[in-house]
Amino acid sequence: MRDTLKWMLLVALTLLGSSSLALWAEDLPAPAQNAAAPLPVIAQSDLQALQQRLDGLKQQISAANNYNQLEGPQDRVQAFILDIDRLSAALLPQQAQLAVQLGVLGAAPDTDVAAEQADIIAQRATLTAQKSKLDSTLKSLAALKQNAADLITQIAGIRRTLLESELTLGTHSVLNPGFWSPLVNPDADDRRRLHFFVDQLRTSGASVWLPGERFYTSLLVFLAFIVWTFGRRLAERGLTWLCIHRVPEGRLRRSALAFASALATIATTAIALQILFYACTRHQPLSPVLQTFSEEFEKVVYACVLITGLSRALLSTAHPSWRLPAIADPVAQALKPYPRVLSCTLLVLVTLVQVSNATGMSSQIVIAGRGIIAMVVLTIVLTLLLRVGKVRKALVAANDAAAANSTFAGIIYTVASVSILVSALALLAGYVSLARFISYQLVWGFIVLSGFYLLIQLVKDLCEHVFSPRHASGKALKQLLGIGDRRLDQMAILLSGFSRAALMLLAVISLFVGGIGTTLGQLLSNIMVILGGAGLRKLNIVPAHLLNAVLALIIGIWLIRTLSRWLDHEFLPKTEMDPGMCASLSTLFSNIGYALVILLTLSSLGVQWTNLAWIVSALSVGIGFGLQEIVKNFVSGLILLTERPVKVGDLISISGVEGDIRRINVRATEIQLSDRSIVIVPNSQLISQNLRNVTLGGSAQGVASLELMFPLDIDPEQVKELLLDAYRENETLLDKPAPFVRFSKLSPDGITLTVTGYVASPRIVGVTKSDLLFEILKRLGAAGIALAKPPAAS
Repeated sequence: MRDTLKWMLLVALTLLGSSSLALWAEDLPAPAQNAAAPLPVIAQSDLQALQQRLDGLKQQISAANNYNQLEGPQDRVQAFILDIDRLSAALLPQQAQLAVQLGVLGAAPDTDVAAEQADIIAQRATLTAQKSKLDSTLKSLAALKQNAADLITQIAGIRRTLLESELTLGTHSVLNPGFWSPLVNPDADDRRRLHFFVDQLRTSGASVWLPGERFYTSLLVFLAFIVWTFGRRLAERGLTWLCIHRVPEGRLRRSALAFASALATIATTAIALQILFYACTRHQPLSPVLQTFSEEFEKVVYACVLITGLSRALLSTAHPSWRLPAIADPVAQALKPYPRVLSCTLLVLVTLVQVSNATGMSSQIVIAGRGIIAMVVLTIVLTLLLRVGKVRKALVAANDAAAANSTFAGIIYTVASVSILVSALALLAGYVSLARFISYQLVWGFIVLSGFYLLIQLVKDLCEHVFSPRHASGKALKQLLGIGDRRLDQMAILLSGFSRAALMLLAVISLFVGGIGTTLGQLLSNIMVILGGAGLRKLNIVPAHLLNAVLALIIGIWLIRTLSRWLDHEFLPKTEMDPGMCASLSTLFSNIGYALVILLTLSSLGVQWTNLAWIVSALSVGIGFGLQEIVKNFVSGLILLTERPVKVGDLISISGVEGDIRRINVRATEIQLSDRSIVIVPNSQLISQNLRNVTLGGSAQGVASLELMFPLDIDPEQVKELLLDAYRENETLLDKPAPFVRFSKLSPDGITLTVTGYVASPRIVGVTKSDLLFEILKRLGAAGIALAKPPAAS
């Protein structure tokens, strides 16, 4: 009863709410059907501001006098292009909406204009004006983007030219007092620029240290310090706990722990930097000089953090069992202090050099700073190599050769030694920029190789874990795709190998297109310039489409395997087709299905078939020189599966090979001989050569024929009847056609008789002839008839 009352109350409230909504809707004013809602369009002043912004970037680029001063403008041009893309993306839906509305109204009639209502004419005119203005704005944005893209290309050329000129520029040697004089006694212009920078710092600091802001500034600075120190430790411990308790035990846990350690260091440093930047700019933005300096300082901080974070993750001195590379523990302990010393030294020295770059000091000051950086890096790396060499010698003396050779030494050790030697010679010869460049590239090489080594190990262990049949993911893939453990291992190896090859390629490219101070955006942009050639752009492959392509590939393979099993086990066995035809149909279906899956996968990637002419041309050249036989065999396999001159189960004879067809593959056919061995015959031979198909007619009979020689003194009729009786009494021989005996040959050596009978299948001829010989010899012995002896060889 209580439930009934609840239901009645609910129905009443529903009806009451519906009535109230209907009455309320009647009171609302009707929407205006004739007025076109104005759409927001970028004003002309905004376009002028964008143009002025681009012109300012061009002015900064033209005023740059060294390689490093172009890094900041390049980042700002990239940000400018992103802003243009966002504005264009916001206007494109409005353009499409206006086009649809104009399409609904239709074109203006050529005659009898008065027949059309005035409000429709006014609405069409308004929409047309809006669309024209929007189209003009989009064209202007596209032109600005193209100019910015051309500017990036020009920046790359200018940086290349400046780098070449700086590396080949000869100055004073570090042993010459003239090298140190700009630092000891700078000229008046450099002093003025330094004082201007200090004044800018004081002004910016005073704005955040006002009496009412000191507490918040101190709190933000303290918070940044806490995040950078205790926050990093807390984040690292949290990620470590997560890896230990959530990641399965094995190599994946070890690589995940190393990655978590590096990630905690980088992430907390980034957060601390953002807090400091907010503390300094929360009231007023930085001046242009300080803005340029802050951007370069941020890059240097990230480079130093990468040095320390990757070193801690790979050395893992606190937990040697977590260490990814095969580094002996004494070597790791010897290497431990050097990354921190190197990063702190670079942070201080490079920051000072960035001050000279941001303020535009003289080239003598910049060159001197570069020389000091090169000497310090050279000294630190040289000390590191000597210390590691000493530890390795101690390990060799302790008969621990394996531990001594378990470092990254070898090629890396040699490259570092050669780099130090060349850098030292360059400093002594006066090529300071070349020495600084080598030192920077040495540090950059460590960052790139260490980072990609960590990523490669993580990807490798992740692939092995995901495709392992012992884990839930591997079991799910086995059940989804219907594959075995061996196939899972093959998939893991293929995916892991492809991923590692791709990462190695990116590492090699990163070594040459980046350097100290290169941001992640710049690095990705430089990599895409190299990898994103015209041919790849024509393919129209978008990263967002990769997931769709993977899903299409997995689902397509699963569908083909499921349908193939259904055909083999359910549908085809219930038809009246012979097993050979069923096998041919199943193979043909699988081949066509896999081809369609490949086409669907490429379509999901966004590949436009009209732009594949260059791939087809390359393939045609490859086919003409090296793939002729493969293509010929492939086409022949399709002909065999469709015309079916031979099929699975047929007994054939070709080129002296006789046996049963076991399988017709895409390239070759498997023929099983009588001894159960397999002969692989290319499909083209089955099409182009003379082939004997014994079982093609379906009613082929085997011939059991024996040729025997008897002495001249036998009774031929008696022997004939004996042979016919042996044939007639054999159960495998057919009654029709009846067996017969033929007088084959008469010679001085004897009489040759040939007895012939037929069996139901050519496959039992051998066994039948063996049984007949046993029986005939038995009967001849019982009748006292001997076979003729062969003549003796002269």
